[in-house]
Amino acid sequence: MNRIAPLPLLLISTLTLLACGMTLWNFTQQLLPGDWFQAAFSPQVTDINQMLFHFSLLPRTVVSLLVGAGLGLVGVMFQQVLRNPLAEPTTLGISAGAQLGLTIAILWTLPGGELTRQLASLAGAVIVGAVVFGVSWGKRLSPVTLILAGLVLGMYCGAIKSLLALFNYERLQGLFLWSSGMLNQQDWSTVNLLLPRLLLGFLLALLLIRPLTLLGLDDGVARNLGLGLSIARLATLGLAVLISAQLVNAAGIIGFIGLFAPLLAKMLGARRLLPRMLLSTLLGALLLWLSDQSMILLTRLWREIPTGAATALIGAPLLLWLLPRLRSGAKPSSMHAPATLNERTLTPAWLLGAFAVLLVGIALALMLGRDSEGWRWVTGDALNGLLPWRWPRALAALSAGAMLAAAGTLVQKLTGNPMASPEVLGISSGAAFGVILLLLIIPGDAFVWLLPAGSLGAALTLLAITLLAGRSGFSTGRLLLVGIALSTLFGTVITLLLASGDPRMGGVLTWLAGSTYSVTAGQALRTAAIAIVLLLLAPFCRRWLSILPLGSTTARAVGVALTPSRLVILLLAATLIAAATLNVGPLSFVGLMAPHIARMLGFHRPMPQLIIASLCGGTLMLFADWCGRVLIFPYQIPAGLLATFFGAPYFIYLLRKQVK
Repeated sequence: MNRIAPLPLLLISTLTLLACGMTLWNFTQQLLPGDWFQAAFSPQVTDINQMLFHFSLLPRTVVSLLVGAGLGLVGVMFQQVLRNPLAEPTTLGISAGAQLGLTIAILWTLPGGELTRQLASLAGAVIVGAVVFGVSWGKRLSPVTLILAGLVLGMYCGAIKSLLALFNYERLQGLFLWSSGMLNQQDWSTVNLLLPRLLLGFLLALLLIRPLTLLGLDDGVARNLGLGLSIARLATLGLAVLISAQLVNAAGIIGFIGLFAPLLAKMLGARRLLPRMLLSTLLGALLLWLSDQSMILLTRLWREIPTGAATALIGAPLLLWLLPRLRSGAKPSSMHAPATLNERTLTPAWLLGAFAVLLVGIALALMLGRDSEGWRWVTGDALNGLLPWRWPRALAALSAGAMLAAAGTLVQKLTGNPMASPEVLGISSGAAFGVILLLLIIPGDAFVWLLPAGSLGAALTLLAITLLAGRSGFSTGRLLLVGIALSTLFGTVITLLLASGDPRMGGVLTWLAGSTYSVTAGQALRTAAIAIVLLLLAPFCRRWLSILPLGSTTARAVGVALTPSRLVILLLAATLIAAATLNVGPLSFVGLMAPHIARMLGFHRPMPQLIIASLCGGTLMLFADWCGRVLIFPYQIPAGLLATFFGAPYFIYLLRKQVK
């Protein structure tokens, strides 16, 4: 039996005293202590301070305790089932599914009010969870497969939400604020809904202690002890998903409490599951209570910041700091592509065929379209009139697709991981973050400054991934979790900017969706010139790209200087990603799809794969831009979003193919 050590008791006492002290101070600022009792039980309707105390401040405090406790509980469950100390409730895309469900309920103005919105949020979370389980079922719900599927489905739901928000920005501005984790309350209804459901969830979790304990062991050991892995994972993760959906519905996205409470419990000596579950629940409640009271105090002194955003902004750097000091409970499943002997040679016939397909795509993009009278193949004077509008978009999309494909190939070769891509690893988010900061600071055409800013953001992100994941040999689980941390950090800041009400954010939202609407001829030509220069630099790295995937030991044995070679590839990939992100936004999955298409065609060696992938990526993005222009004419779908709609299902297909 675990003994209560002095350190845990001291930490819990310190957190409790700090939270109580801040709570008492905030209560005092709202109402005199002598009126607290009356305001808590029978507030005077004529006293605005008592009404705010009773219907806002008190229920907000209780909600912070309940949500924090729930996050601590489900954090333990996710980490135990996925056997990864960095898993948390948002890992499986549950929060993104709940957001999408709520978005649809708001836009469609479904009858039923708050209850309907809660059901829509719950339905979105459950549907995403079911799809994640379905994708992973073929490999007994492998932890790495679950994380990958959850991450990509979360991005997919986010892309759909972005598309809806693009056409309804003003109606959904409040949703951005909710998404960042607002605990503000207007009555006790959230407490009344959440309290019994959390109590029931906690009791069910206690009943699942034995299977949860066995799931933390190696699969072979758990199976030998009589545990049905698939059923046990489905039951425990299903319960965790349902609880998480309730928490997201009640308070929006609260980042990292579900991660740090279990980690803190383990660091304080709670090794066995039951003590860790109890201590994590307590620590989660205390951490969110303290965080929320700190935000209330900050609101009085400066301005209001959503509690969820504050926990993410603090938690992401702490996660990156803790990452090298943590070890997974089990070796993650391999997601590397199987070796193959069917290597195809890049002949002139293949190059001519690829260019022919590209030329057909260019002809379609420039000459085939829709107007009020239907489909038209435009030639002659009509084509000359439309070319100034169409060719800059086509050239920008083509250049961006080729750069993303080349960058995806470089990242996959650098990490030795065929599932790596600029989107999955958060590199595109880093580039987007750098670009958005410059868009807000420098008005007008700031292309000269935006490319260095985006390149710096992408390079720093990729450098952080390389440093933090390199210690584990670039294992899939570590790569993913670093990417999740960085994406969460950047995404939280962007969400805060979108919720700020700044009129410039509408244009930023369009850019984030991957729109080529406003690309001018000059910008398109500059992007194409940058793409040509960067792609011509890639062949100089071909020797490194052939050797680095074989591992550090082999690379050193044949005389490759690891640090300089990795740094050069990293900077080249970062610049490619930044230049592409300027035109098609941070999400498209072309950087994942194109290298895989080239590999499926038989091109595995670095240079043939990079050339074919670049041609495929350019063609795919060109096709996405054309489809976005004509599918729902006269409305348009941004090319980056449309490419994401194609890319995310393709990623899920690859996962299904590998887990069978």
